[in-house]
Amino acid sequence: MSSVFQVENLHVALQGQSVLSHFELSLNQGDILCLLGPSGCGKTTALKALAGLIPAQKGVITLFDKTLKKNAYELPPEQRDMGFIFQDYALFPHMTVAENIAYALKGAGKERIDSTVEECLRLVQLSGLGARYPHQLSGGQQQRTAVARALAKRPKLLLMDEPFSNIDNQVKQSLMTELRQLLKAHQITCIFVTHNKQEAFSFADKTAILNRGQLEQVGCTQSVFEQPSSRFVADFMEAGNLVPINALPPGLAALDQQENNSYVLLRENGFALDGSVNAKVSDSVYMGFRYRNRITVNDVTLFVESTHALTIGNSVNLRYLHTPICVRD
Repeated sequence: MSSVFQVENLHVALQGQSVLSHFELSLNQGDILCLLGPSGCGKTTALKALAGLIPAQKGVITLFDKTLKKNAYELPPEQRDMGFIFQDYALFPHMTVAENIAYALKGAGKERIDSTVEECLRLVQLSGLGARYPHQLSGGQQQRTAVARALAKRPKLLLMDEPFSNIDNQVKQSLMTELRQLLKAHQITCIFVTHNKQEAFSFADKTAILNRGQLEQVGCTQSVFEQPSSRFVADFMEAGNLVPINALPPGLAALDQQENNSYVLLRENGFALDGSVNAKVSDSVYMGFRYRNRITVNDVTLFVESTHALTIGNSVNLRYLHTPICVRD
C-alpha cells in the first residue's frame, strides 16, 4: 500500500529556538498514528506545523500527492484538506451542536449544510441533540461534537491534540473504541498527540516517539514498546528494567551483546524464581492479578512480576527466561 501522507525533513523554529528538526513521517490511508512524548517535546508544535497554523522554515509535506509545503511554499490551512480537533474542543458556547458543525460548512447552500449536519450527527451518534448547547453535553458528547465538526468538510487527514485528556477515565476507553471504529469505517487517516502511552496502545496503529523536537522511533505501536531503539524510548514507554551491560549480574541472562549498545532491557514478567542468582526482596505490591516486586542483586535494582506476594527481606533465586534486548544510550 502506497503512502498518502508524507513529511520530509520538517524544521520549525520559534523565537529563534529550534522546536522541531528532521521530522519525517509516512502514513497510509486509514492509518492512526500516535505522536507520543513528554510535555514540552514539540508534539503540539508538530501538529500545528502540519496543519499550517504555524510556519515551518524547511521541509516538504504532501497529502494524496497534493503539495502542502515545499520549503518556502506554504499552502494556507483552509486549503490543506485537514480537520483539527483542539485539546479543549474549541466549541462555540453560544452556538448549538448543529450550528457548531455547520460553522465548518460556511459558504455552502442551506440544503447541503442541513443534510451534512444530520449525517455528521448520525455518524457520531448524536442524532437528536443538534439543538443542545455545549454546556448541556457531557465531556464525551462534546468530544463527538468536535469530531463531527472536523469531519463535516470530509478532511483527508484528521489531527487531534490531546483528544482524550478532558474525558473521565470511566468513559475514555469506550470513547476511544467508538472513535477508532468510526475512523476505520471511513478510512480516515489520523494523527493524534498525547503524553499517555496507554492511549497509544488503545487507539493507534503506529506510534512516533518525540524527544526534544526529534523523532526517536516510529513504527507499529507493539514494536515500539517491545523493541525500543533507545534508552529514552524504553524509559518513556516503561518497557521494563534498563540495566547497564557492564552491570548485568553474571548468570542472570544469556547476553547476545551488540556493538554500540550500552543497556539491556529485562521485562518485568520475564523472570523465574528458580534460578542461580541470589537476590533480596525489598518490596512487593499488589497490582491486580499480579505482584510487582522490587528486588536487589549486586547493587542492581530490578522490578520483577510474580503471581504471588514475595516476603520483604527474604532471598530469591532469579533467572531471566529470554535473551535481553540491547538498546543504545
